[in-house]
Amino acid sequence: MMNNKQITATNSEQRTIHRGEKRALFRFRQWPVYKAAKSFRKKMRKLAKDLPESERFLLRDQMSRAADSICLNIAEGSNKLSDIEFSKYLNTSETSLEEVVCCLDLILDDGHIAETQFEGYLREAEDLGSQLVAFGKKVRKQGIRL
Repeated sequence: MMNNKQITATNSEQRTIHRGEKRALFRFRQWPVYKAAKSFRKKMRKLAKDLPESERFLLRDQMSRAADSICLNIAEGSNKLSDIEFSKYLNTSETSLEEVVCCLDLILDDGHIAETQFEGYLREAEDLGSQLVAFGKKVRKQGIRL
């Protein structure tokens, strides 16, 4: 039976999370890498929305889903019970970022954005990628409960 003060989760091991406990549920919302991913996602969704209607079911949707995936994998992996498992989710965020950059390349090639705009997005993607890689290394080194 659960009371108002604790939630018990069972997986490969049992753990108890007390309500209001720091670093319990939704801890990803405090991480700079998650905040950076959300900011990048917002810009990519805006860019995708501004693409021509002919790209609606092609690059527009693909880029939006990949940008969403960056954030979603940080969040989903954040409460895994092992650092290795969490690290896999961070790696999936990295690969989704690679996919967004590929979409940016294609959008540039198709003439939908200017080179200067592309360069700005690429710099932001590189910064986010560096954060994801560094965070993944930290998780593997220090363990999941950062």
